[in-house]
Amino acid sequence: MNVEYDYLIVGSGLFGAIFAYEAKKNGKKCLVIEKRNHLGGNVFCKKIEDINVHAYGAHIFHTNDKKIWNYINQFAEFNGYINSPLANYNGELFNLPFNMNTFYQFWKTTTPQEAQDKIASQVMGLNIGEPQNLEEQALALVGPDIYKKLIKHYTEKQWGRKATSLPAFLIRRLPLRFTFNNNYFNDRYQGIPVGGYNKIINGLLEGIETRINIDYIADRDELQSIAKKIVYTGKIDEFFNYQFGELEYRSLRFDEEVLKIKNFQGNAVVNYCDPFTPFTRIIEHKHFEFGNQPTTVISREYPMAYKKGSEAFYPINDLANNTKLEKYNQLKLNFPNFIFGGRLAEYRYYDMHQIVGAALQLVKRELI
Repeated sequence: MNVEYDYLIVGSGLFGAIFAYEAKKNGKKCLVIEKRNHLGGNVFCKKIEDINVHAYGAHIFHTNDKKIWNYINQFAEFNGYINSPLANYNGELFNLPFNMNTFYQFWKTTTPQEAQDKIASQVMGLNIGEPQNLEEQALALVGPDIYKKLIKHYTEKQWGRKATSLPAFLIRRLPLRFTFNNNYFNDRYQGIPVGGYNKIINGLLEGIETRINIDYIADRDELQSIAKKIVYTGKIDEFFNYQFGELEYRSLRFDEEVLKIKNFQGNAVVNYCDPFTPFTRIIEHKHFEFGNQPTTVISREYPMAYKKGSEAFYPINDLANNTKLEKYNQLKLNFPNFIFGGRLAEYRYYDMHQIVGAALQLVKRELI
């Protein structure tokens, strides 16, 4: 078969779409293929009742990097949405992330010193040295009151494991502040694209050939012969036919419901932190874009074990999986005409701004 393209890009999420856009700018001919029946990867939005529904869970763009912010703003205007989730524990509501509002709701403390003293008094008797797991890390950060209500059960539902068996680093990225500030992210720039993330993907892929419902793994022999190089953003273990075994992920299921009311929960994101509610959160999508539609759409988010055929969302970067990953990374060296990048190909958790940054770094190495 004749080589028709400079690059075949496997996957149409942000990583693949940004590379395709930049390659086209540099005079390269690209084909983007997508296994799903739509473009955009996990940032894809469905339009339901004139509301942009985040089909694969809440996506809020945030970054401190002005270059990344300016780059993504080429394709859409952002609305200044600030993520301020709530936590529901058996009907009690608490502000997230943990801040002075949360501490007041727990203990009626009104000053930072009172809150710090309260946490210190709770942590003092726990005798935790260097935290060895997520439970110890969380207890060392906020003490048992907050841990038991807002962290333990939510985390165990999310990961399907006891908190004592999860690595400590998973909780370290959670903001903890002694100000009355419900802004979940500390980043200077944040928001939701006006018109949804599809607008960004469509802008990136404008004028580039795309094909959906194409399974690269099933048709790789034919597909890899039509391009000089391949950018692969799919699962790395699947690419190598699970030679060293499957890498583990957590998956999610989203149950969407259209409600004939204007406002269901008054907030875009409410976490359910008790052990009895089977889902971890409810997303009310219209609040991401300050919608005033007469109806609303909610999604209940159910964590679930990953199995072949379901969507792989969160890599489980424990020692066993990282050991397998290193073996797969060594195999990549035997494929000089392939570029492996993105969340699944690198088996690492990426925020959206990190994906943009990683894609632009690839562009510098490959095209400039």
